[in-house]
Amino acid sequence: MPSPRSADHPAVSPPQRDTVDALISQTQRLRGGLDAVRRDTVADLGGTDDAQVRWQRALCELAVHQLDDLDRHLGELREGLPADAAETAESAETADPVETGDPAKTGDPAEPEADAAAGAPARSEAAGHAPTGRGSLLSRVGSAEWNLLTDEVTWSDELCRIFGRDPGDGGLTLDELPSWVFSEDQPILTGMVTDCLVDGKPIDGEFRVVREDEVVRTIHMAGEPVLDTDGSTASMWAVLRDVSELRRSERAVRESRDTLRHQRRIARTERRLAVEVQEAVLPPWRGSLRLPARDGFPGAGPSADDAALDLAAHYLPSESSAQIGGDWYDALELPDGHTLLSVGGLTGHGVTATCGMAMLLGAVRGMAVAGIEPGALMGRLNQLLTVSSQPALVGAVCAQYDPRTRTLAWAQAGHPAPLLFRDGTGRPLRAPDGVLLGATAGAAYTQCEERLEPGDLLVLHTGRLARDTEGATERLLALAPRLTAAHGAQECVRTVAEAFGDEPREHDACVLIARVTDARA
Repeated sequence: MPSPRSADHPAVSPPQRDTVDALISQTQRLRGGLDAVRRDTVADLGGTDDAQVRWQRALCELAVHQLDDLDRHLGELREGLPADAAETAESAETADPVETGDPAKTGDPAEPEADAAAGAPARSEAAGHAPTGRGSLLSRVGSAEWNLLTDEVTWSDELCRIFGRDPGDGGLTLDELPSWVFSEDQPILTGMVTDCLVDGKPIDGEFRVVREDEVVRTIHMAGEPVLDTDGSTASMWAVLRDVSELRRSERAVRESRDTLRHQRRIARTERRLAVEVQEAVLPPWRGSLRLPARDGFPGAGPSADDAALDLAAHYLPSESSAQIGGDWYDALELPDGHTLLSVGGLTGHGVTATCGMAMLLGAVRGMAVAGIEPGALMGRLNQLLTVSSQPALVGAVCAQYDPRTRTLAWAQAGHPAPLLFRDGTGRPLRAPDGVLLGATAGAAYTQCEERLEPGDLLVLHTGRLARDTEGATERLLALAPRLTAAHGAQECVRTVAEAFGDEPREHDACVLIARVTDARA
């Protein structure tokens, strides 16, 4: 009898993977082409240094940043983010959310707005200004030049709007700018200005600013020194890009990925626990089992006239191997020489279902060993479930077989009746009254008896062999010629497994087969 653990299915790649791979390839080709254009531009312009040339270089660098950001996003998406996480990242990039904060309560610049939410109330962009989160890329890009010789400050209108300033008020001087920057990010800005003005190096970095309307923005600044005729630094020129929404979307993607990984770890742990509980509780026997055993309970062994049962069982997993259910099968020799047969299933999946199944199966075994008959046993199980702190609905069949009289006494709770196969045909046994366990307090459960003959075959199943329970029963009955001709219960189980093994199922299923034999055989 295969272990439930062997039911794992190979993971299926997301259907969007090919599309994402194609987008990554296109992005990388564009990046390579842009590098070639950038090299040609530098070679053609040589040492020319005017505003138009600086803009051309800045636009090339800006395109590089955009493509690198896109490539990084696609790579993260390919790692296996759920669709809703990817949509969250995309919507955060195109929407116009605002971020707020107290400059005194900030975090790592890599998390631009992580701590800002704890500060001042959020405010919208000023009326009449171009929205920074919508429209073209240029609505989020501006330029600035600080002239060291004349102290003149030149800001583009776009940059003024990014900072929430009226273009008529002009830009901020290099002395004023740090007061707008988060205290944690001020060393970043100071280092960039020093590199540019003192060491004559190009600059590239990010910092966060708090505008006068208390809106927090993350600014990426790339610039270079403008040299005078004598080679000294005359001014600092820079292109500043508002990357607030981009960083927000990156954080959303990162958080979604971390959440997904955490959920997967939890799911793997829960599945492992569920499988361990299931394997610890379900009967450990493999192949076929003969009950009553000749070395069973003292004084209860079979006599020469007894008819034993040849038993075999099989566990069929659901479509999703991650969803371990609460189905069970069981066969146990009782102290009085009878054989207990039971199958059933709880609603739900995971550790809760398997732990509930373990509790119920233990109760069934305990009451059967104590001599309680199937009908009364079902009533007490129902009472146990109705007072449980974790209520559940359970369908089950419980039967006790007397090998001396070949009589099967059985009861059911909202569950398909056992199937009896004899002389090449099959039929369901006449079902006694019984509703799902846990559905109604004080429900009554009756039991029926069926006298069996040597060679008879009983099939008990949990009713979930296929999506259509009634259809599964009809298909089982259609197997009657093969089942009655089989040599033993194990061969019957293989026949059922072949018929239903590849069947798409929403839930796990169990089948228990018992063939009446001669104890002397």
